[in-house]
Amino acid sequence: MKEKDVPQDVGIAEGIKEVCYAVDDEGRYHLVPSAGWEPKNIANDQAWELLDQQLDAVRQRVLAGELSLLAFHMAKNQMDLALLTQYSGLFRWRIRRHLRPEVFSNLKKPLLELYAALFKTSVDELTDINKIRNFHFRTPTKELKV
Repeated sequence: MKEKDVPQDVGIAEGIKEVCYAVDDEGRYHLVPSAGWEPKNIANDQAWELLDQQLDAVRQRVLAGELSLLAFHMAKNQMDLALLTQYSGLFRWRIRRHLRPEVFSNLKKPLLELYAALFKTSVDELTDINKIRNFHFRTPTKELKV
């Protein structure tokens, strides 16, 4: 692609440029900043929308008392059980137990602090169900033309 043809379609990056290789008039490759490319922006927007829907489904299950707040924070941070096991050093079966609301509500402070540190939040944020009642994963981006 020629330097002048590098797409500059603003998308979810909102001002952050990515670097692409492009050919100058003499046929040499150069690094050229790009604001984005509309098909890529559409695909990224659809992926973020799917993540938002998945997080909302988990949020609804937490509010219904089916899952603990741990499940919400895992979904929010795009972590599954295996990844949280690796980061925390806890056994998988133990984390699975913590996904039950009645077990999670009785966790001791050191364990809550471990989870809070992994999710880069406070223990209060980790344990307060009111914080997730109106939570949205991301703010909607401007309308993309399809």
